Amino acid sequence: MIITIIGLGLIGGSLALGLRESGFADSVIGVDNNPGHAEMATTLGLADMMLPLAEAVRRSDVIVVATPVDSLTVLLPQVLDLVGQKQVVLDVGSTKGPVLQSVQQHTNRSRFVATHPMAGTEYSGPEAAVRGLFEGKCCVFTDVDNSAADALAVARQLYEALGMRLTYLNGPEHDLHVAYVSHISHIASFALALTVLEKEREEQRIFELASGGFSSTVRLAKSNPDTWIPIFRQNRDNVLDVLDEFINTVSRFRTLLI
Repeated sequence: MIITIIGLGLIGGSLALGLRESGFADSVIGVDNNPGHAEMATTLGLADMMLPLAEAVRRSDVIVVATPVDSLTVLLPQVLDLVGQKQVVLDVGSTKGPVLQSVQQHTNRSRFVATHPMAGTEYSGPEAAVRGLFEGKCCVFTDVDNSAADALAVARQLYEALGMRLTYLNGPEHDLHVAYVSHISHIASFALALTVLEKEREEQRIFELASGGFSSTVRLAKSNPDTWIPIFRQNRDNVLDVLDEFINTVSRFRTLLI
């Protein structure tokens, strides 16, 4: 099994480690348009080789697109243009609406399986890749009725090899639920970190005084904004709804303290 992973950051790099160590992948080909990331991925052993997109796709059984969500709507149709009827294409995006729409009419749509492995850390880049990141976590498959049975079977085997639990939703359900269980957590963390920094300018003093509770609460504020801004934009309507609910809850809490 030859796997190409496009985008060897936290998720792509961790997939590369997990799929090789599980024995699912015999070889991992990397594709990354950031020269620094490509060099680091090779140094860290995340990929056996780095190749241009077209050549990497041509050599592969499975292609995983692990780039930020704002690039998926352009990149996925390009990858599907290159694949044959025995290859499988996966994405790992945190939002699904625009992605699914971008490939809806593609002639190779059946070779694509839309997935979202619900795992991650606050770090980014190839050096953030973590062994065992996905073990015991949930992977969401979306709109599986539009994927070929053999492609879906390969995708299931891939995530099961990583030790993940599988669940199934349609695109709108996925985007609604992740707004509540994932996206709002990052917004709250960003907001709390900014609020505290406004009052306490010395960052070192904050962590000198704070206990583990504060550190764990603001951990996600370290996340790469280049990753999260496109997610918030693509899932704007659901994020606004959950923000309204969150603001109402905080307001009620404030009222109780008056």
